Amino acid sequence: MENTAERSAWLRLALMPHIGAETFYELCRHYGSAAAVWAAEEEVAAVLPTRPAQEAWRNRRHEAEAAAEAALEWAEQENCRLLFACDKDFPAQLGEGITPPPVLFARGSTEWLHRPAVAIVGSRHATPQAMRIAGEFGEALAEAGIVTVSGMAAGIDSAAHEGALRKSGGTVAVWGTGIDRVYPVANKSLAHRIAEAGCILSEFPLGTRPLAGNFPRRNRLIAALSSAVLVVEAALESGSLITARLAVEMGRDVFAVPGSIDNPHSKGCHALIKQGAKLTETLADILEECPLLQEAAPSKAKPAAQRLPENERSEFLRSKNERSEFRQNERSEFLRSKNEQREFPLSKSESSGFPPSPNGQNEFSGSPNERSGLPENEPQAEPPLLRAMGYDAIHPDTLAQALGIPAADVYAELTMLEIHGEVAPLAGGRYQRISPNRTRK
Repeated sequence: MENTAERSAWLRLALMPHIGAETFYELCRHYGSAAAVWAAEEEVAAVLPTRPAQEAWRNRRHEAEAAAEAALEWAEQENCRLLFACDKDFPAQLGEGITPPPVLFARGSTEWLHRPAVAIVGSRHATPQAMRIAGEFGEALAEAGIVTVSGMAAGIDSAAHEGALRKSGGTVAVWGTGIDRVYPVANKSLAHRIAEAGCILSEFPLGTRPLAGNFPRRNRLIAALSSAVLVVEAALESGSLITARLAVEMGRDVFAVPGSIDNPHSKGCHALIKQGAKLTETLADILEECPLLQEAAPSKAKPAAQRLPENERSEFLRSKNERSEFRQNERSEFLRSKNEQREFPLSKSESSGFPPSPNGQNEFSGSPNERSGLPENEPQAEPPLLRAMGYDAIHPDTLAQALGIPAADVYAELTMLEIHGEVAPLAGGRYQRISPNRTRK
């Protein structure tokens, strides 16, 4: 679409409150073009399907105009683009099975959007074992020349992106916020690295906050951009299962990594496997089901996670690098005091590389949930020590080393958890998480 006036009208209509993609395209078909929709002025309200859309058209058209102006100004920055669904370089796979967003905000190289891709999704509160597995799959996909797509949430998403970046592979992060609003804030550094080496996408206007209703739309894009979806550790109520369901509806293959039957964050994966998702241990399990991905992967590609962690495997065998990485992620959370609420400074004067949102707040503003990586109105995560334990037997000294805290504190916490029936002591001084009052008939 070369017509400047039509592009401007297209952008304004795409950013109109309460005008979704379906209504957008229906209006364009009805009037012949986006410019003709705007030219029709007040009469458009009569053909809109909902009262909120009608009221928005009558009273809030100026908001769409302001949002479009801000978007065009944003797109003038280096490495920033607006992708119109009517353009030739818009990702073709987004037209397969879904109604594509009329406009996408993109930061980074959009070349990654046209390569074979696998989505890796899972729990925000992942165990260390699952984080490692997600990272290994990200690495393996990168070595195979396959793009890793995820949502840059805490947990599995972040681990998958990190794995791809470690092997200099392409990775695409799809956001449920405006592209000027890094979420969660703790992933600021990761966001910059993805923008430099991969691509960040959002269909939401600048300044959009991380509202819970945004994430099913984000999950839809993650599934649509990918040839397959791999779920690594997900609870039954996890949004990752929404991504898997959408993938099935779009004709994509779904894969799931199994875990401990005592791990509530593995129940979603087990349910998917029961419903027909392929039990997955290595990249080879994915490639053999996806011919398009086989063509992209060189024969030298290494499989991820050569075998899943065994219950008997001692945590004392964890490598120095693995302990160091986990300690960096978890130590500050375990020892956090009232004066240590944020891992990153919140000063508005700090240069982030991402422009301020239209309301004058930068990406560091927001609620505690926004900073911690939880959509608004969702509960906080489980205690860090429990998350560090995973579901394998582990010695308290290993936990102390992994978390970087005194062993006495770990023993005291384990004692309280044992009293509450959440852990059990084992031979050799080790402990293991348990599921209280569980029956297996």
